[in-house]
Amino acid sequence: MKQLYIKQKVFSLSGKFTVKDQEEKDRYYVEGSFMKIPKTFSIMNTSGDEVALITKKTFSFLPKFLVEVNGQEVLTIKKELSFLKARYSIDAAGIEVQGNWWDMQFQVLQHGNVVGEVGKEWFTWGDSYRVNVMNEEVETMMIALVIAIDCVKADEAAASSVN
Repeated sequence: MKQLYIKQKVFSLSGKFTVKDQEEKDRYYVEGSFMKIPKTFSIMNTSGDEVALITKKTFSFLPKFLVEVNGQEVLTIKKELSFLKARYSIDAAGIEVQGNWWDMQFQVLQHGNVVGEVGKEWFTWGDSYRVNVMNEEVETMMIALVIAIDCVKADEAAASSVN
């Protein structure tokens, strides 16, 4: 099992941050497109190769985020029509998220098997999300999923502060 850490409140104006491993070594670099439409977050490996891309679709009725890993669309997070509070769904072939993903406490299952877990870490190098990866084949997808969820949360917080 591999543990990776994503610093909480990652979305600053610069939109750049690093994903680290348990030895605090850089594993991924993430760069957001500030002031660009559509809003994107590019995830690169330590060689600088893009391994995942998160895109917020701007011309849809309800907010929608697409996640691509190695050029393949692997999941979509979309807002559902609800009158009481914001509801989102995660659409992914063979991938299921169980738990409270809004509070970043969840497991990721692939075809019924747990391949990863996400939780909050309070006493690491700053408040961060801990990502446990049980299956290395889904490591990039797990990182992209956590960043996409954080992007959805930041987008929702920005929208509710306008109202």
